[in-house]
Amino acid sequence: MPSIREKQTKAGNKFYEIRVSRGRGKSYLTTRWYPPDGWSKRAIDRELAKQAAEFERQVQAGEVVSREEQAEIDRQRALESAKIKTLKQYGDGVFMPAKTVTMSENSRNSYQGILRKWVYPALGELKLPDITAAEISALLLSMQAAGKAQGTCVKVYAILKSLFKMAYLSDLIDRNPMDKVERPKPRNDELKKPTEAESYTAGELKYILDCLQNEPLKWQAFMSLLIDTGLRRGEACGLRWEFVDLKAGRITIAGNLCYTPARGVYMDTPKTSQARTVDIAPDVVELLRALRLEQAAGCLSPYVFSQEGSAEPMHPQTPTRYMRDFAKRYNVPGLHPHKLRHSFASVAITNGADVASVSEKLGHADKSTTLRMYTHADAESVKRAGDIFRNALKTAENGE
Repeated sequence: MPSIREKQTKAGNKFYEIRVSRGRGKSYLTTRWYPPDGWSKRAIDRELAKQAAEFERQVQAGEVVSREEQAEIDRQRALESAKIKTLKQYGDGVFMPAKTVTMSENSRNSYQGILRKWVYPALGELKLPDITAAEISALLLSMQAAGKAQGTCVKVYAILKSLFKMAYLSDLIDRNPMDKVERPKPRNDELKKPTEAESYTAGELKYILDCLQNEPLKWQAFMSLLIDTGLRRGEACGLRWEFVDLKAGRITIAGNLCYTPARGVYMDTPKTSQARTVDIAPDVVELLRALRLEQAAGCLSPYVFSQEGSAEPMHPQTPTRYMRDFAKRYNVPGLHPHKLRHSFASVAITNGADVASVSEKLGHADKSTTLRMYTHADAESVKRAGDIFRNALKTAENGE
């Protein structure tokens, strides 16, 4: 049985230390869990029990080890890497296992798929130290000649750059061929294609909300929530009623529902591995309240957005399919969940919200990620930026 102790950081933040014994001769292992602000004791105790049980399972399964044990694992891995000869052996034996530690399931699947589909057939059986920049460039050019999109070619380039950098830093190769490989540029026919805006304006979002009034209640609530908060698709699909405070008008994001072909549907932590609490608009509160009543009259579920006639959560790919059909019915170009997330950041910052606050609400670990989503600066906001600058100069000139 894990032991649990309540503690505080030097800054006064409360956390719980979970300790699991591994038997005689082995050191115990510990982890920390920080309760989100505003949680009741009952909610904390319930989640703490889940966290303790999961940590005990990980320890017993050997998924968590001590620093000393991890150092030995790394040493053995380094010894094994010295025996690696081909790019495929290195990719499967060292590169992907190392990436697995920091990547989400979806990202790991994406990397593995690209390696197997594009990289290994062309370079996989070549000895890692013998691979040249010309051979890598030839692979990228052949992909472009076959009509593959620039995004796919850039992804291959980025993965190879990361792989060869890791091999170089571990002294497996004495030169990095990627230093002489140019990042793929768009083909001429790709340059001619009109670029679609990465986010909607406030007026376009208002049109989407107006159209939603003709849609089923579940989808009114789902899309209104995404528009109002900038939630990730999986965060909304994984939202549970216990984390919805209709009275206070806020929700806590504590899970992220994911899907991969290999694993199926599963619940993961939010992308930054930290829970966060965000406010929701009064009209969204009313939609959720109505959805709760509708759900209670049918099949009650612990999840806010469940499958039709079932207590199971909505499949994380269902919203994308629904939005594609919605876009056709109402002529909304490029509608998908992540574009609504981009739109939240863009409209909020364009209209004066500070980046730090927007970043916090979106659950970004790095504010630069938020800034990259802020792409829709219309003429009005550009003029406003100029006015703000000029007013600041006038204030300084007047000595105020």
